Amino acid sequence: MTDEIPAGPTDWGTTVGVGPWEGPWPQAPRYDPQLLAEGDRRNVVDRYRYWTVEAIVADLDRRRHPFHVAIENFGHDLNIGTVVRTANAFLAAEVHVVGRRRWNRRGAMVTDRYQHLRHHADVGGLLAFAAEQGLAVVAVDNGPGAVPIETARLPERCVLLFGQEGPGLTPEAREGAAMTVSIAQFGSTRSINAGVAAGIAMHAWVREHAGVGRP
Repeated sequence: MTDEIPAGPTDWGTTVGVGPWEGPWPQAPRYDPQLLAEGDRRNVVDRYRYWTVEAIVADLDRRRHPFHVAIENFGHDLNIGTVVRTANAFLAAEVHVVGRRRWNRRGAMVTDRYQHLRHHADVGGLLAFAAEQGLAVVAVDNGPGAVPIETARLPERCVLLFGQEGPGLTPEAREGAAMTVSIAQFGSTRSINAGVAAGIAMHAWVREHAGVGRP
């Protein structure tokens, strides 16, 4: 068997992933001996079967997109895990948690192992980071003055900033943003789930800036 894993669909039947490696083991350092021996049941794409976490992160780092995602966490927002998981799917540079450092990682479904995370004690810390890195802060909020995300041109290098579920963005976050975009809604609810909003905004960035023909 060659050093490369054959391409093919992931087994999503009664078990997830692949069993033990059949034949002589590959010698490349990216492979995990335990996974080769026992099988790889992780929720990763076939390309990364049997790879170590460190090797996967290193490969992702070569291709990460230049957008960041930030979410305020002043009330233990349960959506952060979903945001992290979606940021990993869209290959965000980093996810920033503003406010409380602790958050429920269950919703991330272990993707926090592959996604870079950064904590800021307050919004001021996030804004300072963005300024140092030359990142435009884009607030996602349905308040007055927001531009529809469906027609807005998102900066390529930016931080997509989301408020916590319920109260939304803090006044400091709104004031510090370079632009504010809203997501079109047609029903009776005032706002949509923060995790869902983050996914919509990230996909809007991907449609505009990423090579969607080469996922």
